[in-house]
Amino acid sequence: MEFSLKNMGTAAKVASRFVSQTSGKDRDRALMAMAEALLKGTDEIVRANGVDLAEGRAGGLSEPLLERLSLDEGRVRSMAKGLEEIAALPDPLGKGDRWINDQGLEISRVKVPLGVIGMIYESRPNVTADASGLCLKAGNAVILRGGREAVNSNRAIASLIRGALRESGFPEDSVQLLDDPGREATQALMALDDLDVLIPRGGKGLKEAVRVHAKVPVIMTGMGLCHLYVDRSADLGMAVDIAVNAKAQRPSVCNSIETLLVHSEVAPAFLPLLSSAMEEAGVELRGDGRVRSLVSMASATDEDWDTEYLALILSVKMVDSVEEAIDHIDRYGSGHSEAIVTGDYGTSRKFLDQVDASSVYVNASTRFTDGSVFGFGAEMGISTQKLHARGPMGVEHLTTVKYRVLGSGQVRG
Repeated sequence: MEFSLKNMGTAAKVASRFVSQTSGKDRDRALMAMAEALLKGTDEIVRANGVDLAEGRAGGLSEPLLERLSLDEGRVRSMAKGLEEIAALPDPLGKGDRWINDQGLEISRVKVPLGVIGMIYESRPNVTADASGLCLKAGNAVILRGGREAVNSNRAIASLIRGALRESGFPEDSVQLLDDPGREATQALMALDDLDVLIPRGGKGLKEAVRVHAKVPVIMTGMGLCHLYVDRSADLGMAVDIAVNAKAQRPSVCNSIETLLVHSEVAPAFLPLLSSAMEEAGVELRGDGRVRSLVSMASATDEDWDTEYLALILSVKMVDSVEEAIDHIDRYGSGHSEAIVTGDYGTSRKFLDQVDASSVYVNASTRFTDGSVFGFGAEMGISTQKLHARGPMGVEHLTTVKYRVLGSGQVRG
């Protein structure tokens, strides 16, 4: 396997040099061919996904994970539409600025591809299409490592994409799928020195493994321990609607909330409304002692504040100030998305300024943290770190810069 992966890395390097020299129009043409291939291969993708779903059920995958894994005709159409939207974006390469310094050197700073990107992700096979499209648009090659629970779906999608690349005159190895079973293959990819950057998209376990095994620069994405704070001045009807959407609309994704913080002054009026709405949505509530003194629910432990459920479970904590809410978020948050419901301008500004996360919301659901919603066409993931990229990662974030310097014989004294 090590020898095979090294061959993949070498092939990706060759492919990346080719792709980096193509025009934006040629890359867009290839992206449209990829979208068409997915549409034509819808039945093939859905059949392969059916195998994954059957094996997942037999293996005891939870319903939220099965939901993330599931593909139907509509979701395949969405994948194809995502590729078309990426093709419609401006070419990110070649942009920049130019100046002449005191020595008469003409210096240009231009956007260029990162090179070879390694992508590790779990459960969601649509990422295979999104990541392939984003990397190609930005002039990169990519080696994909999806979760074993989606191996058949990922193989079908990657095969169709590679065929479209070949027919468009691009190297097939611009997109490669590492589908060897076992953790060893994942760890080997983390250490592959042919990669220019590794982008893991998953939960705490993947994050910890990357920290141990990665030998190349990493952009961490995917883990979302998100909060909603209901302030003393909140519109309680609005707060209930936002809480239900942020938790229950799609609980298995990283931009759903896991903890709700409520100000003690509005808790007596708000918590019964929340409990009723969440019960109707099928959400299990777990509260601290002060919360349970007002509304009956399961008891929350310290572990709950630090848990990304990715399920219909919500922990609830009472606080006495926005400052206490911010302190809780600072201690337990993952840096993904945080939200406040408030009618007070000063409180909203304090929350926006002091909460340390990639996306901070006032009077809106955290579910909007998404590359397509932000206008990026799709995303590689939501970066929860601060260097190079933060928040939804679109094509612009898959580039770096190069300085081109033109002289006329200058030497430095």
